[in-house]
Amino acid sequence: MNKMFVTFVAMAALAAAGSVNAAGDKVAGKTKSASCAACHGADGNSAAAINPKLAGQSAAYLVKQLKEFKSNKRKNATMSAMAAVLSDQDMEDIAAYFASNNAKAGAADEKLVKQGELIYRAGDDSKGLAACIGCHGPTGKGIPSAKFPALAGQHADYIVSQLKAFSLGARSNDGGKMMQTVAGKMNAADMKAVASYIQGLK
Repeated sequence: MNKMFVTFVAMAALAAAGSVNAAGDKVAGKTKSASCAACHGADGNSAAAINPKLAGQSAAYLVKQLKEFKSNKRKNATMSAMAAVLSDQDMEDIAAYFASNNAKAGAADEKLVKQGELIYRAGDDSKGLAACIGCHGPTGKGIPSAKFPALAGQHADYIVSQLKAFSLGARSNDGGKMMQTVAGKMNAADMKAVASYIQGLK
């Protein structure tokens, strides 16, 4: 079942309308991103593990998230306030800047790698849990055209926080409730293991 799901998602992503938006100006974005630095780092590599790394993320995904914070489709008091003052062009520019930077590599907990890799690459048929690889790719680069985010090197603490939010319905800006469905089939150990694997994914 997981193989069928992976094939379906991959085909849907390839058929997604449009290409990666290149409308942003990364030079302007660097200046406009100054207020982002406190939480996400000047280049998008956040020091705090609960704040996501933005460096190397696809611009299309970043723009989507900013727009959804602004409209409160994705809820976070701090980010909604930050996004509220941004124009569409500001968002494109900031996204272009962070997308142009390289994410710093993380490291996985060796004790969790085997379980995390299994979930990421194969899912868990006994739970009906789909593999992460279908939407986020074998190396965690995501699928920009479908606005599926890059995950490689992302902080494990942040990944766990988002999986919990999806599983509880506190985060619901995923198309077709895909992430809510996936996270809802994961227990705390699954989340911790796959998040650690993702943190070390290169």
